[in-house]
This record gives sequence, C-alpha cells and structure tokens, in this order.
Amino acid sequence: MPSPAEKPLLATLKGANLSRRPIWLMRQAGRYLPEYRELRAEKGGFLALVYDSEAAAEITLQPLRRFGFDGAILFSDILIVPYAMGQDLQFLAGEGPALSPRLLDAGLETLRSVPERLSPIYDTVALVSAALPPEATMLGFAGSPWTIATYMVAGEGSRDQHETRALAYRDPGAFQAIIDAIVDVTVEYLSGQVKAGAEGLQLFDSWAGSLAPSEFERWVIGPNARITEAMHKLHPEVPIIGFPKGAGEKLAAYAEGTGVDAIGVDETIDPVWAAKALPAGLPVQGNLDPLLLLAGGPALEDGARRVLDVFADRPHVFNLGHGIGQFTPIPHVERLLEVVRAWEH
Repeated sequence: MPSPAEKPLLATLKGANLSRRPIWLMRQAGRYLPEYRELRAEKGGFLALVYDSEAAAEITLQPLRRFGFDGAILFSDILIVPYAMGQDLQFLAGEGPALSPRLLDAGLETLRSVPERLSPIYDTVALVSAALPPEATMLGFAGSPWTIATYMVAGEGSRDQHETRALAYRDPGAFQAIIDAIVDVTVEYLSGQVKAGAEGLQLFDSWAGSLAPSEFERWVIGPNARITEAMHKLHPEVPIIGFPKGAGEKLAAYAEGTGVDAIGVDETIDPVWAAKALPAGLPVQGNLDPLLLLAGGPALEDGARRVLDVFADRPHVFNLGHGIGQFTPIPHVERLLEVVRAWEH
C-alpha cells in the first residue's frame, strides 16, 4: 500500500481509513473553470480538445493547480470506446453526442475497429502523469458496458434508454454480443491507460438506474465483474472504483458482485443506508449533491460535514454524487475544500 502521506487518494482506494479525507470532484476539469473555457475557445470543439493530447493534459491539470485536489481525472469521454470500435462520433451543439451508424439500424459486424483512436488518450495520460504533483493520484476511466451500449444502440443519449432496454429483452443474444465486444475493448483501453501511467480507474455506469433487478444483474453486474476480474489479473496494483449511478438499493449487490475495490455513491442514496448496507471496510466515494455545491452557504457546509461524519468508520474519498455543474461558483468549491480539509476523525 502506498504511504498515505505520499498519495492519500490511492491509499484510501486501497483500504486506508485516513483522518483527513482525500477529495476530487467528478467533472472537475471542465466548463465551470474560466481557464478551460479560454482554452476551448482557442482550440475548438470538445472532441478536438480530447484528441489534442497536450491540450487535454493541460485541462486535466487545471483543477489541481487551482484547488490542489488529491486526484486528477483524465479529460476525455466515455464514447471514445465506441469511436474506437468503428462508430462515427460527433458532439452537436445543444444536442449532445451522436454515434452513427446506430446499432438499431446496422449490426455490430458492420463496424470496423479503429484501435488507433485510443492512442492519443494514452498520450494524454502519460503527459499528465509526468507533470502531476507527487502526492496526487492519476485516475483513468471508461464507461461501463451497459451505458456504452445504450449510446451505441440508439445513437444518442435518452431519458429512459427504452430502445436499448427493448432490444435486450427482444434479442438478448444479439445484445450480449454487443456487451461482450464492449467488455473486450474496455479492458484493452483501461490497460492502455494503466501502462501510460494511470494509478486508479473508475467505471462510469451513468444509466445503470434504468434497469429492472434481473436485467441489472445481467447487464450491469456481470459485465463490470468481467472487466474488474480481467484488470485485477493484468494490473493487480491498480484499484477500480465502480460508479453505477441510480443503482439505489441494488448498490450493495453491485459492490459484492463486481469485485470493485471502491464504490461510488450518487446523491440520491442515503449515506446512512450506504454505510450500513455496503460490505464492511469497502472504500466509498461520494456523495454530496452537486446542487449543494452550486447553492453554497451553510447548506453546503452542513451537507459536506454530514457526508464526512456518516462515512467516518470506513475508507472514504470525498466527492460529489455526480459531476460538478457548469455554473458552479469557484468560491463554493474553495469553501468545500476548506471544510473537507478541516474535518478529522
């Protein structure tokens, strides 16, 4: 285990219960920072930034320079995996990402793998790792197979993922083939990030909450377990954070069934319940409501301290329950760090 004084975030993910909690925030590199907006205006669109490794590394490092977070999260996007699998990817202003051809219209066999689309992401990881403060932890990430499949099937995001859910019910064999292909590329992608310098990894299952319990077990727990098992064999020293947003009462089954090293808890989950329901000693991450950070003031401070107090008896990485909002005032982030840094148990 790394020395907590050297890398507190990495030590916590490996099971150390530190008196001072490490902190990073999902989407901490992004639109709420003026330095990010300035660079994006100079460089162009989102995907152009992701594929400019020097710019992406600079964006990854910006929040650490400003706030001194304990972790840097790779600036990229979960849809790099389907892009590398052969779908075209665009980010449309005001509409979000679009993949084509969507798998409702074209079979998986029509896609031609383009693995070289992963290489610039590895370059970004290597650049960040070389420039990172020694006490900070470099986090890589990927989208989990169910969430990636929802975009690949429908070609875009949706509120309830109904087209993908219907396909999984109607033709589970065909949908299993899609999931299997995503698992394989995701393991390759995450392993490449580790080889480039990632010290920890997060699996984002943004749409896990839309599935019925039996489907959740098959399409969320099962594929994430396969990724975790493969990564533990390839890189046993690298902890994996699983973040199944919206899992609710299925969170404990996810933690036990996937074998992840730490569990992300979203803002809709009562931390008191999570502290009791999750496996003893399992590191947790979260789960302050991002809107509390937007609101600021006493509500923010009280909410942060409540999260800290509830998880005092187990390893805990302080984070939001989801990504930081675009219009979050920077002084609110500064105050949150003061509260978290001052708390001890």
